[in-house]
Amino acid sequence: MRAEPGETVLEAAGRADEHVPFGCLTGACGTCTAELLDGEVRYRRAPRALKARHIEAGFVLACVAVPETDCRLRVGANVQAELVENPWK
Repeated sequence: MRAEPGETVLEAAGRADEHVPFGCLTGACGTCTAELLDGEVRYRRAPRALKARHIEAGFVLACVAVPETDCRLRVGANVQAELVENPWK
């Protein structure tokens, strides 16, 4: 799929009929967390749902991330679940 200039990953996915989980659309809930495997993004607004360590590890929020280059992302509920530590382990 190809994003239009200024379009977020989530907007491009919706236009291409690709399913990416999302919630708030403001970068606050983390439901749309994706792992950036290749490429670069910029943010329309701060990705409040991600901690600095998550950003450093390559996670992005699809609802506020605008691709700056060709990107490859891993998306889905399992990606978002990787950010939350299980206290029962």
